[in-house]
Amino acid sequence: MNGILIVDKPQGMTSHAVVGRVRRLFGLRKVGHAGTLDPLATGVLVVALGQATRILQFLMEENKTYRASLLLGKATDTQDSEGQVVSSQETSHLGKDQIIAACASMIGSFEQMPPMYSALKKDGVPLYKLARKGIEVSRVARPVTIFSLEQLTVQSPSVTFDVCCSKGTYVRTLCHDIGVKLGCGAHLTALRRLQSAPFTDKDAVTLDELERTAPEHRRNFLLSIGEALRDYPSLAVSDEGMKRLGFGIPPTTDMILGPIGLDEGTLVLLVSSKGPLAMTRYAPSRENESRGDFELLKVFNDGGGFE
Repeated sequence: MNGILIVDKPQGMTSHAVVGRVRRLFGLRKVGHAGTLDPLATGVLVVALGQATRILQFLMEENKTYRASLLLGKATDTQDSEGQVVSSQETSHLGKDQIIAACASMIGSFEQMPPMYSALKKDGVPLYKLARKGIEVSRVARPVTIFSLEQLTVQSPSVTFDVCCSKGTYVRTLCHDIGVKLGCGAHLTALRRLQSAPFTDKDAVTLDELERTAPEHRRNFLLSIGEALRDYPSLAVSDEGMKRLGFGIPPTTDMILGPIGLDEGTLVLLVSSKGPLAMTRYAPSRENESRGDFELLKVFNDGGGFE
């Protein structure tokens, strides 16, 4: 059984535990997920079953949208409500306009420092395990982009907002940094992922719903590769191009049916009438490569995606 499952992750459960539950429900060992959610968070968790795990790398690249709540005036060691308070400041002097301005100032691209309480690893050890031992290590700031940040409610010391951001953005660190800008500290109190790649929480199924569904009908919740990669541009390939792909050789532009209209370097899904054939990068001017005009990233050997 192969496909993509959009799970509405419940609060208090790790993403790894969700994968374990899906393994049991579908009777599969090969299950993975894209974009870890902390136990505190709820919402869209993209889970891949069987051969669909091969496309997780492309689903991880997409932007994400969250609804977050923060509390001003208290900073914690984990940057969320599950940690210990490390500082407290008065917030009564902060006006609504000042808070909104601080939130709006976070829109744009910048370097974000990953928190110690994270799944990132140092010499093979997750940072959160070191943090629990009181060990703090140097980290490298990573480029992130906040595309939009809209305040839904501002009732100091509480703020709720929707944020659309690039992959790898830590929303709890964003909340922490807003508190730093305001000079009072802050931490995340609630987080829900509303969207990941093209999938929204309206597409998601709960684990309880899966449990209630008869085993033979659970596959009805799975999305095909074409549905999962629908945000990427696609190009139809001729029969000759299909044959080349069968031998692991990228097609040339004259084997594409219809206009290409893509910039060099664009990720593109090559398809046939039977379904997806390969995930590629359009690269007509690659040096040292005369076999075709696309860089093959992942070929789906059955010529029809996951069935």
